[in-house]
Amino acid sequence: MGVLDKIKNILNGTNKNDSQVLLDAVFSEITVIDNGVYSTKYEKLESFKRIVTLTDKEKVVFMTHCIIENYKEKNKKNADYRFSFIINDVIKNLIKSKIVLDDEDINLLSNSFLLYTPSNYNLFSFWPINDFLNQIEKQIKRNTISESVIATLKNLKENISSSNNHYDEKQIVKITRKIDDILFLSTIDKNELKPILFLGKDNFANIANHQISLLPEKEKSNWYQILALSQKSTGSKPTAKFLTISKELLLQTDITNFKNTLIDWFDFIIKSKDELPEQQYYPGRFVISSPNVDMLKGLIWMCSQLNDTAIIYKLSTLTERCYRKIPNLGPASASMGNACLYSLYKSEGLEGVNQLSRLKLRIKQNNTQKIIENYLNNAAEEQGISVYEIEDLAADDFELINESRTWHFEEYKAEVSIIGVGKTTTTWKKPDGKTQKTVPSFVNEKYAENLKDLKNTKKQIELNLSSQRDRIDRMLRSDRKMTWSHFNTYFLNHGLLSFLSKNIIWNFTEKDSTFSAIFHENLWKSNTGSLVTPSTNCLISLWHPTLSSVNETSTWRNFLIKNKIQQPLKQAYREIYILTDAEVKTKSYSNRMAAHILKQHQFNSLAKTRGWKYSLLGCFDDGRDNGTAELNLKEYNLKAEFWVNEVNSDEAYNDTGIWNYIATDQVRFSNLTTNEIVDLIDVPVLVLSEILRDVDLFVGVASVGNDPTWQDTGGIPAYRDYWQSYSFGDLTETAKIRKDILTALIPRLKINKVAEIKDKFLIIKGKIRTYKIHIGSTNILMEPNDEYLCIVQDRSSKNQTENIFLPFEGDNGLSIILSKAFLLADDDKIKDSTITSQIGRT
Repeated sequence: MGVLDKIKNILNGTNKNDSQVLLDAVFSEITVIDNGVYSTKYEKLESFKRIVTLTDKEKVVFMTHCIIENYKEKNKKNADYRFSFIINDVIKNLIKSKIVLDDEDINLLSNSFLLYTPSNYNLFSFWPINDFLNQIEKQIKRNTISESVIATLKNLKENISSSNNHYDEKQIVKITRKIDDILFLSTIDKNELKPILFLGKDNFANIANHQISLLPEKEKSNWYQILALSQKSTGSKPTAKFLTISKELLLQTDITNFKNTLIDWFDFIIKSKDELPEQQYYPGRFVISSPNVDMLKGLIWMCSQLNDTAIIYKLSTLTERCYRKIPNLGPASASMGNACLYSLYKSEGLEGVNQLSRLKLRIKQNNTQKIIENYLNNAAEEQGISVYEIEDLAADDFELINESRTWHFEEYKAEVSIIGVGKTTTTWKKPDGKTQKTVPSFVNEKYAENLKDLKNTKKQIELNLSSQRDRIDRMLRSDRKMTWSHFNTYFLNHGLLSFLSKNIIWNFTEKDSTFSAIFHENLWKSNTGSLVTPSTNCLISLWHPTLSSVNETSTWRNFLIKNKIQQPLKQAYREIYILTDAEVKTKSYSNRMAAHILKQHQFNSLAKTRGWKYSLLGCFDDGRDNGTAELNLKEYNLKAEFWVNEVNSDEAYNDTGIWNYIATDQVRFSNLTTNEIVDLIDVPVLVLSEILRDVDLFVGVASVGNDPTWQDTGGIPAYRDYWQSYSFGDLTETAKIRKDILTALIPRLKINKVAEIKDKFLIIKGKIRTYKIHIGSTNILMEPNDEYLCIVQDRSSKNQTENIFLPFEGDNGLSIILSKAFLLADDDKIKDSTITSQIGRT
């Protein structure tokens, strides 16, 4: 006799109409009481109280009847969703009540769930399977389980596991794990430790589970307990209980093996590629399945108790990986990323805080920025100091001395030295002091871990140099002053920051007297080259050209060029923006950067890099056609706003509905406390200059006028005149600085006889034609008829300007202009057909 026949016989053996009458009564009572189904309290329904008084066998018959009736209802063309919802709720509440299920009952209900699940529904989402299993588990703990029930549960697990829908994977794992728990309790000594592994379906689980299986029994047992605890990592932060238990478990574990295992696993995630969308509008998928994400989150939380440098560095890299965006989905795994941030914040000492400071400049999402800021504020408050100071204290010196660090390998040594922002070099030396180009073979064989430490440290030095440079650059917005002792310890004589600090101009203030100096050739010098001696009682701050005279700024620039000092950031050559007459008239806003067309995604990325908050505008925003990028300036109690509007044109949006382009509008300021508009004349000159500089950067980089292919590929027809006017129009402040540098630089270059500056252009007289490179947009016109020349930079080609001295780092546009100049000076040697075909036109 088949399962279906058994169900029919059981139902025929009782009065089927009685079950229907009871069900109809519940439905009628709910309809009369509140005409709704979602907030019903069944224990208060008279009709449900009657059902609860049934015998256990009668309850099972009633539930089986409900299952069949729900199945019938769902297969109707015009199914009543309320009826279906009530049936499911009745079964759920009844199965959670006091009921004892024997083997026959368990088999009957399980088979009914399987047989009467509508074809377009999942078994576990349609029926209260989890509550059913909880009831079985309660009874198993008191009694043994029969072979027939074991077979039933295995069949149930097999059916549930067969689903390949990754959206349901977390629920599938939860239910199959519950079935495994029941089967485990039924087959062995209840005191034995159950194996706990990663159950999500992905490559990571295969690798991690295999590694655990190879461990000695004691370590394997420890890992089972650790993973069992990690399964409960469902919140946004660990509970006190979680941290206490995890601390006890780690004390019983081989901690070195634990750290190394986690580093291997994190490395696997960092290096793995996510799944791209199979079709347009479909979301991509993170390389780690949802159930395994939760377990990994628990392991990441445990890292907060390890206080290990290698783990901290790896968590920092993993954080960036987790917030990396997946097409049509967003961050790969915000929950894992947030767990990393928590562990970095909670790690003992300040190494984690240093990584938070770095990540603040790397991660763009608004919500994540807020989390990092809160952690940094909390860390500073706990120490009783400012955020500036906590970031100073947290900056790692990497044991660098005179901008280098040495590792010894027997009689050989390796020296890692800083050669630029984000750049280091490794030099190997033999016992006789001579240089060796490659790593000695015995080092790879005998000192693999030490070599790995060297490489990791080298990478961290490069990453931290860039982030610390950006941190100091942001400090130029502030009026921060430091004592001589603090400056000496955390900047001038700091292993890492000394490289940056020595090429920066500083102000030294004592009482009412202030002078500026730079640390050149191990001595403090003024812009005239004369020696100065700062007092240990003075206060130190960053020098800013906005607060200096034109003559002082010009003298500093000449000093840098004369002594070939390359600043790590734009300081002496920094663009300055003074309030104009037009802005005095408009009073509360500036239109200086208005009416530009920007690529929205590029603008968004730039704004986030500079600390601004902005939300992308989309065609789904219910009529909202304008947006605002905002920057809070807490020490001035000001908020800066840059208004933008969508460029609404046919198909001018991407696959996710985000507008491709925006039009710029006003820049204005408001009081951070009262939200009242602040007149521009009342904004500190340094703040106004830095904010307008940021906005000019956004325009200068993200404008469609910078894209040499925009017009040729269609662009937006209505804005083609803008492209032409921007590409070859007046110079911005940034471009004016470029012009000053080129004017001083060109005479010293090998192309000086064929290059000259004229108005807005660098003119290059090639062998075939004469070219006009616009100093702002870097776009090119060809004489005699100002014909446009499209050259798209090849990033893989050799940088011809890398050996040219520039007084600061970071202006990519200047490098592009020089590269194009060198290329076009020898236009008769160009092989690229996309260029030669344009040059040859007449």
